This record gives sequence, C-alpha cells and structure tokens, in this order.
Amino acid sequence: MPYDLRRSIIDQDALPEDFPTHRHAGAFWEVLGRTVATFGFLEETIAKAIFAFTGTRDVPAQEIEAEFEKWLSTLQKALSDPLGGLIDAYGKAARQHPNTTITNLQDLLDDLRRAAELRNVLCHGSWRIPDSAGRSIPFYVDRKNRVFETPIDVAYLDQVRGHVVELACAVMDTVGHMGWQFPGSRGPGKQVVG
Repeated sequence: MPYDLRRSIIDQDALPEDFPTHRHAGAFWEVLGRTVATFGFLEETIAKAIFAFTGTRDVPAQEIEAEFEKWLSTLQKALSDPLGGLIDAYGKAARQHPNTTITNLQDLLDDLRRAAELRNVLCHGSWRIPDSAGRSIPFYVDRKNRVFETPIDVAYLDQVRGHVVELACAVMDTVGHMGWQFPGSRGPGKQVVG
C-alpha cells in the first residue's frame, strides 16, 4: 500500500509571542542572561590575568624579541580561546611565573573547570517547559554523554552568578597579590604596562 505523504510547513504567524521562550517568565530569562554575561566577564578576566602573568616575567635581554613573538601569540589565543582553553592557559601562566604567590591554584583551576561545565549547559542547553515552581531542566548532553538533570530556577541562577563573580575576583586577586594592578582596573599595584 503506498504511503500517503502529507507535506506541511510551520505557520510562523500562529506561533506564540516570544516562541520558543514563551513558557518561562521574563525574570527567568533576565537572570539567565545576566548569568551568561557574568561568564563572559569571567572569560575576559582570565584573559587579562594571562596578559598580566605572561607580561610581567623577567626576560634576559638576548631573548626579548623571541619572547615577545611568543607573547603576542599567547595574547591572541587569550582573546579567542573558549573558557576551557583560557583556564588551561591561565594555569600554565600562573605556574610558570617566578613570583606567583597563590597557594591554592589547583583548587581555583578545579573550581573554574566545574564552572565552565555549567556555563556550557546554560549557554548551549535547550530549555524545557518549566514546572509549577518555575524550574526547568535544560536538555544538554556533554561530550562524555552525561545528561544534565538538575532543575534550574531563578534562585539557582542567582547562586551560580554569585559564584562566578567570586571566581573572577579570585583570578584578579592572583595578580593583585603579586603587587600588580589588575589590567583594566584602577586598583592598587604596579601597572603591567605603563
């Protein structure tokens, strides 16, 4: 028996306003956007810390030109790397700096990596219909085939955003604790480039 093929297209004019985000409250989307933006701030902060750590090492005069070329490449990557690559580069730069004073670098890097995993969920998940309490489980599967199963609401996102701010401040502190002014700030310390 031949199959009766019924072709169709979406009537986009009939979709609800703000489709496909129409089932969540505007407050949810605002807080999600602020949380994602805070992750962007964290990425910029880590890139600036890489700049500070790699730009404040003493280099023998005969190696300055070669080191400068390497430094330009490092800075270029810091501008375009995703968060995971930035965390790796930051850890390497902090470990290699002779005047690093941070004693819990590995703990900070581990916290940054956990935050990066959650960032991927928040940025790349497909948000499901919220439950009666306003919680939603985004559809997200990572590269290790782990399915994200935690319900997320405004309070959860506020907590995440606060933690990301703490992480950004901790990264800034690793530069400031060495006596350097964090790049782009007006804080205390010696300017990285003056």
